[in-house]
Amino acid sequence: MKTELIIRSTSSDIDFALLRDGRLVELNKEETGDNKFAVGDIFLAKIGKVMGGLNAAFVNVGYPKDGFLHYHDLGPQVQSLNKFIKKVSTGKFKDFSLKNFPLEKDIDKDGEINEVLKTGQNLLVQIVKEPISTKGPRISSELSIAGRYLVLVPFSDRISVSQKIEDNKEKERLKRLVKSIKPKGFGVILRTVAEGKKVAELDKDLQNSLERWKTMCKRIANTNTPTKILSELNRASSILRDVMNDSFTNIVTNDEALKVEIKEYLQEIYPEKESIVKLHRSETPIFEKYGIERQIKTGFGKTVSMSKGAYLVIEHTEALHVIDVNSGNRSNKAKGQEETALEVNLIAATEVARQLQLRDMGGIIVVDFIDMKSAENRQKLYQHLKEAMSLDRTKHKILPPSKFGLVQITRQRVRQELEIKTTEPNPNKNGEVEAPIVLIEKIEIELERILNNNKNCKGITLNVHPFIAAYLTKGLNSIRFKWFLKHKKWIKILPRDSYQYLNYKFFYKKG
Repeated sequence: MKTELIIRSTSSDIDFALLRDGRLVELNKEETGDNKFAVGDIFLAKIGKVMGGLNAAFVNVGYPKDGFLHYHDLGPQVQSLNKFIKKVSTGKFKDFSLKNFPLEKDIDKDGEINEVLKTGQNLLVQIVKEPISTKGPRISSELSIAGRYLVLVPFSDRISVSQKIEDNKEKERLKRLVKSIKPKGFGVILRTVAEGKKVAELDKDLQNSLERWKTMCKRIANTNTPTKILSELNRASSILRDVMNDSFTNIVTNDEALKVEIKEYLQEIYPEKESIVKLHRSETPIFEKYGIERQIKTGFGKTVSMSKGAYLVIEHTEALHVIDVNSGNRSNKAKGQEETALEVNLIAATEVARQLQLRDMGGIIVVDFIDMKSAENRQKLYQHLKEAMSLDRTKHKILPPSKFGLVQITRQRVRQELEIKTTEPNPNKNGEVEAPIVLIEKIEIELERILNNNKNCKGITLNVHPFIAAYLTKGLNSIRFKWFLKHKKWIKILPRDSYQYLNYKFFYKKG
């Protein structure tokens, strides 16, 4: 498998596209401004209303709607955290190692929130679910700082290992190694990528997380609430931290500063892959060059096409997402109905796994596969879907297919689902639209103006909708060739999948 990360930077935001064997599987966006509420951010917040009936509190983290903190999200050592915040807030307590910090007794699992928190109290909280729709962020006071190989948990003494590491001997080996390097007052959760790693690599990652913890603690003193005091890594670094492996062959960005930043981060976590980071220098826009723009247009619609005529229909409701599998015009006379159904269902399972990750769909998902009578075939489909979703980093659970062919999936929802409009405004909305030749005339007038104002202009590129590009370049005696005869300049024409029908732009050689 070949994995590539393509990063497009603009003045307003940064887009991250993760490709596996050229197929778009993940699309993320990061606003270049102060994105205040990313999963993993830690805030010094102020407790608002404490609701005994809900056994929860509403917490002011600086969002228009208060964050929701349930009693079960406090963490067993919230009393130790409260005591620590009070001491550090004075500015006199500067031992952030927790080595000599006496821990309080764990809170009762079935206790009441008003016995632990008071209105107006300051508390360290972490975003576990970004604001979605009309709801504020979901938060927790059980803090954790994620590194490459392990997660550091303050005010804990527990060592645990990712369930995805199945070898019991390896689990025991990792626990022994971490026990030898773990500082007092901190728990550690070993991530899946820690499998097979040496103690020096684990220790380096642990020290980096400890430094982030100490930097955060220094910001607590004399800080107004609510204030973000520790940011999750930027999106590029967090993606690389979580998914970087030997399958990565390319990391390409169109931003020089971002390239340097990524190379520096890779030197820390994966130095042997530093050479795969490249700067995009082509005149063709980066997402057009790697076919991402086209995949976005075809991958986010209500209907998603698959191979040999099969397709998915994806519907969203308030309560759940529904995906219908259709065989379309697919038929195979050599095979019976059951075998054809299995073949289509296996193709659909692969695409469903991709769509869930690509759109970041969360909550309850019901997939209506084509009915199969054989229990063995239903089991094959179930196993195939589990394997297809094994690369999905988001927590999920899949139930076996029912006799009706329905598969129920739950997938953790921590941020807004990614929605991209794949439809364009109808240029014929007033009953009439300009004939193509009128649009061409407008383009020709603009071209003449550019050439008249810039006699020595070289390397002009016209960016247009693919339909218009095809019209301009069709045949030996094309419109573009006529421009060449008239102006003695060759105009490069670049089809742009992201452009609407009537959009066009001229670019000079330097962009």
